[in-house]
Amino acid sequence: MGAAGDNLLDAPRAAPAVAAAAAPVRDRAEEPLVRVEGFRAAFGRRVVLDDVSFVVHGGEIVVLAGGSGCGKSTLLKHMIGLHRPAAGRILIDGVDVSQVQGERRRALLRTFGVSYQPGALFGSMSLSRNIELVMEEFTDLPPAARRAIALSKLRLVGLERAAEQLPSQVSGGMLKRAAIARAMAVEPKILFLDEPSAGLDPISSAELDQLILDLRRMLGMTFVVVTHELPSIFTIADRCVVLDAARKTKVADETPAWLRDECEDEWVRQFFNRGAGGESAGPPTAATPVAAGTQRPAGTPAQKDASA
Repeated sequence: MGAAGDNLLDAPRAAPAVAAAAAPVRDRAEEPLVRVEGFRAAFGRRVVLDDVSFVVHGGEIVVLAGGSGCGKSTLLKHMIGLHRPAAGRILIDGVDVSQVQGERRRALLRTFGVSYQPGALFGSMSLSRNIELVMEEFTDLPPAARRAIALSKLRLVGLERAAEQLPSQVSGGMLKRAAIARAMAVEPKILFLDEPSAGLDPISSAELDQLILDLRRMLGMTFVVVTHELPSIFTIADRCVVLDAARKTKVADETPAWLRDECEDEWVRQFFNRGAGGESAGPPTAATPVAAGTQRPAGTPAQKDASA
């Protein structure tokens, strides 16, 4: 939560912040928070992705998109340091994720949080205890401070009243929100979300999309989100890095609206229009968050023939 959140971790007895003012998006002239350069993912002789490069700036919501089996989750796992790239490098805040060791690695791990597809909360612990556990590992905060911060994180995602419930006692949407609250436990700059809306009904999925937008607005949070859910992509994404399983690489990096309507790659246009000749996957254009000057006048048709 900006400076207030940093003080919480540096001064254990400080009172936890409950809410934060909106944080400005970083100037694009600044060094990107995330830089992927010439990345290759391979397991033995099997190459999953090759020659992938892109950046993520502070305050952006960047979606890793593409069809099933294209390597979205594989890329994310490399970005958070679970696997070492076969070639290239991934830098977070200027630090090579695969090379850093010891205390520098622990410091790097505090700069980002991760929410896995199933939530991955400990089933025998309450929602609050799941969040406190992260602080036990990464901070010297006393139990009372850990508890107060855990409640503040749950309050941010609308779950303060469910703090003592077990993961099995809450709905799928609540479980996803609790996982995001845990990912924010030590005030990270970046949140990595793997298929956050997978398995949710349309209403819960829309509520989760709104939560992501609210956290970006309130905290200036940066998001890297893996998903192929088109309604979510058109709601939250500033940019999409599109991967293709057949070509085993990145094939596009632009705003969702541009990829749907203007991209010269036919496969990309089909993907963002739900197949050749399909109806536009995005919401009405006037309600679609658009970056980089791609907005159209209200009422302008959003669809373009995929064969154009």
